Amino acid sequence: MLKKYLTIKDFGENSITVRKSEFIGYAKPVKDESEAIEFIESIKKKHWNATHNCSAYIIGEKDEIQRANDDGEPSGTAGKPILEIIKKMGLKDTAVVVTRYFGGILLGTGGLIRAYGKAAKEGILAAGVIERILYRKVTLIIDYTWYGKMENEMNNRNYTIYDTQFTDNVSMTVLAFDGEEEQLKKLIMNLTNGQAEIVIGDTIYVDEPIQIQ
Repeated sequence: MLKKYLTIKDFGENSITVRKSEFIGYAKPVKDESEAIEFIESIKKKHWNATHNCSAYIIGEKDEIQRANDDGEPSGTAGKPILEIIKKMGLKDTAVVVTRYFGGILLGTGGLIRAYGKAAKEGILAAGVIERILYRKVTLIIDYTWYGKMENEMNNRNYTIYDTQFTDNVSMTVLAFDGEEEQLKKLIMNLTNGQAEIVIGDTIYVDEPIQIQ
């Protein structure tokens, strides 16, 4: 599993007009190729009367799957520019469709490349770019007398308290960067004079919004 990577948060849509042609950019996070294809087909069905529905997607930890489709536009002027935008922004598991309604004015090769790239980016920005960071759950079980101190220490040291359960003891689950759980474990033991029971749990991805212009 990747320690962290960029992707998009949700479905996004935005449109631009270039010399009377409307370009509508759609973006969606996808888990696999079948989901990407299903998304593309849904946009084609929605805009069955559009001049073109061009698309691209990247899937996999190492970008193993990369596809681009010009859907009738001159070769390399639509699908590839969309794909290049996804790659340039460093996104993974992302599918983009740009729908075009022809406005009667030819844009030329350069104009098409710029228009499809810009519309793709607008769709991606509408979806919201996020950084997905891998954390490890570390649960400390402590006596109530330690609770206030440990809550303050974790907050002051910028650890995220994921969950807290109050029963006979306090069970506090804290998130550590994956690979740094032993460092957190040592810290907890030092802070509690060894009076904490610690359980190293599963990994979890946490999404952080990224501002891109």
